[in-house]
Amino acid sequence: MTPKISFLFVSAICVLLSSCASSFGGRAISSKGTRITSVRTTAYTHSESDHIVYGARTAVGTPLKYGMVRSAAADWSVFPVGTIFQIEGTPHIYQVDDYGSALVGTNTIDIYQPSKSQMNAWGVKNVNIRVLKWGSFSKSVAIMKERQGYGHVRNMVNRIQRS
Repeated sequence: MTPKISFLFVSAICVLLSSCASSFGGRAISSKGTRITSVRTTAYTHSESDHIVYGARTAVGTPLKYGMVRSAAADWSVFPVGTIFQIEGTPHIYQVDDYGSALVGTNTIDIYQPSKSQMNAWGVKNVNIRVLKWGSFSKSVAIMKERQGYGHVRNMVNRIQRS
């Protein structure tokens, strides 16, 4: 995919998902997004022992996605639910719709892979990302409100409320 076509594709996805203009901490986010360098990424799959209880569903309750738009898990106090980003050099768009206890406080994003072999092939990568749309901290808290019996959820909620 050429850079021009890639840009047009990303722009079209942004229009479909919603406006690429958003705000984060009072800063406006343009359609070009916010570039974040050297983000640690790992991978997960629905058949891992710690995910089996949830099946192929996200923390939001939707099916895990693996198409042009793909699911990602993160610490919602860093990358709130609904954050949409692209890993530079790839054509795929990722949406934060999941979280994991091992991610809290790490600034790591977990990329969904549909199989253990694909998960293992991803391994650990430091990548540059472009946040196309920031998610919502208030929506993150609303989803996690009833789940605060879990320490990692309580930690994310506390971190959001303190900021």
